[in-house]
Amino acid sequence: MSYQVLARKWRPKSFADLVGQEHVVRALSNALDQQRLHHAYLLTGTRGVGKTTVARILAKSLNCESGITSTPCGTCNTCREIDAGRFIDLLELDAASNTGIDNMREVLDNAQYAPTAGRFKVYLIDEVHMLSKAAFNSMLKTLEEPPEHVKFILATTDPQKIPVTVLSRCLQFNLKQMTPASIVGHLQQVLEREGLSFELPALQLLARAAQGSMRDALSLLDQSIAYGGGKVEEAQVRAMLGAIDQSYLFTLLERLAEGDGAGLIALAHQMEERSLSFDAALQDLGALLHQVALAQTVPQALSEDLPERQRILDLAQRFSAEDVQLHYQIALHGRKDLGLAPDEFAGFTMALLRMLAFTLEATPGEAPAVKRAVATEKRDVAPAAVSHQEVRPALKVQEPVPVALSQPAGNSRAKAFDGDWPALVTQLGLGGMAKMLAQHCELKSHEGRRIELCVLEEHKHLMEKSYQEKLKMALESFLGGPVFMNISICSVTGVTPAKLVQDEKNARQAEAIAAIEQDPFVRELIEDFDAQVIESTIKPNN
Repeated sequence: MSYQVLARKWRPKSFADLVGQEHVVRALSNALDQQRLHHAYLLTGTRGVGKTTVARILAKSLNCESGITSTPCGTCNTCREIDAGRFIDLLELDAASNTGIDNMREVLDNAQYAPTAGRFKVYLIDEVHMLSKAAFNSMLKTLEEPPEHVKFILATTDPQKIPVTVLSRCLQFNLKQMTPASIVGHLQQVLEREGLSFELPALQLLARAAQGSMRDALSLLDQSIAYGGGKVEEAQVRAMLGAIDQSYLFTLLERLAEGDGAGLIALAHQMEERSLSFDAALQDLGALLHQVALAQTVPQALSEDLPERQRILDLAQRFSAEDVQLHYQIALHGRKDLGLAPDEFAGFTMALLRMLAFTLEATPGEAPAVKRAVATEKRDVAPAAVSHQEVRPALKVQEPVPVALSQPAGNSRAKAFDGDWPALVTQLGLGGMAKMLAQHCELKSHEGRRIELCVLEEHKHLMEKSYQEKLKMALESFLGGPVFMNISICSVTGVTPAKLVQDEKNARQAEAIAAIEQDPFVRELIEDFDAQVIESTIKPNN
């Protein structure tokens, strides 16, 4: 007997078996139970979420020999033939390969004839958005006034390409992507029924790789069963998917928290030797940082049965909330930069070094040098020797000054920031929109290498990412070191460079007007000839 793939073998046979589409099941079940039947249904959603499955169950519900019902018996001749794909009154058409008007005319010509064996003649048109404009036009009349015995079920992954004239004649149901939890639960049920052993972390990996598609998840499960010789184990699934071992990611963050640059690079070399995907590593690192952020702000959102829950909670204590958010952004942008990097290893390690640069400048908790000293002690130095010799960090960085922004020791070009934002802006050499952004910013606070700025709501259009990047680069170039800059929208008090420039300009203009009005000759003209001073024509001398 030939093997049947899991996606077909375990295809749901009733609405009760469907996973993750409760909103669609409820609407269709109520309509069937109340006999409120529409002549055309449109099912939308990404691949593998159950569009064709819902259509076939609906066809069974309409034609079951026990009557129109939301719970077809599954045992009558009609239900069995629909499940087997050979029911004569269920006509499935693939619009991707039958796009023309001739194909549609043939379908519509047959629609006028009564069903042969069932209660309704059901037309299931998959990927309906692939039909030509002429084919859609030929459908309109039938969709508008269909015969009583005809039901249309249209399915598509791209509803935007369907003419609105067709959309308006259908009841539309959008099938959602499956959540990882629902996929894991379904895969677990399938494996238990198949009598196969499995590890839960392996199913979690498969669920994440499926990206919301249950069919993809079952196909990957088939592949992992073959790969593992009948077992679904985490290590084998990781190897099959090329996924990153979570222990690498936890170790990365732990060394990052210690400020251990040498350890980070050594770990990256280990990952390279195992030919692990650095793009996948940054993606999974972003996912892990998301879990750390949850642990810091909403710890109850972490599942109690999460295998790495305690390690995530431990990491949440070692980073500030600001650093987690920053590292998350660096991981996201690092993925985008991989294609531009000299090679993937360089792009990955630069992302790690960027995280390290900001971690070393962090002010909360222990000084970075102390953290690195402790890390070095644990790996390289016997405990007894620590109290008698200095443990030098691999990377020498001057501890941040509480008020001034300064460059690491040894650079004679380092400049200090005394909090005079307008004066600093005049020295940055900015131009264009980046200059306008700087001029309309007001300094909210500055501490260490962190600068908090704000702009008025009316100037929020200046907060384009590219303008902010240019301003940040100018600050780092002028001040001689990495800077953490954040710009928000708020009510400023008026101490912006642009406001000060405008105030000075207004004062000079007022002085010029006063000087003209007090000029003896001008006063004579006013008194003798009733002259008027046109203030808009007065310009102060430079």
